[in-house]
Amino acid sequence: MKIRGIQLKSIEARRYMNHTERPKQVRIDHNSTVNQISVMEENVANIDFQYTASYGPVGMIKLEGSLIYENEDAKKIADEWKKTRKMPNQIASHIHTAVMHACVPEAVGIAKDLGLPPPIPLPQVRLGDTPKKGHAGPEVA
Repeated sequence: MKIRGIQLKSIEARRYMNHTERPKQVRIDHNSTVNQISVMEENVANIDFQYTASYGPVGMIKLEGSLIYENEDAKKIADEWKKTRKMPNQIASHIHTAVMHACVPEAVGIAKDLGLPPPIPLPQVRLGDTPKKGHAGPEVA
């Protein structure tokens, strides 16, 4: 399984609220969708995708693109996709992770330009506080 050649084709971003309006809390929802899988060569497929970061009533960022997926089962996966619009979980996980890794950094820059919060949780720095017993910090892999 190899993913290469991720490229963006379309960027759409909007801020719905004025910059002076500030909602109390903004929920950011991420969504990655595969729109089309087509066979390019025997073991190579082209996958069209869409990534969306939705800020509810505040705004949204949508990126569309494609990637090249290499696998000995590429034709079988594309045929199954055309019939059922589904793919094996392990492959879907691999593809959606690659889409997120490509799109989230792009979305961070776009969010900054629009005055939206970044679509990733920023680390909290606390100086001088001693951690509470039994309370662990975030897990970092």
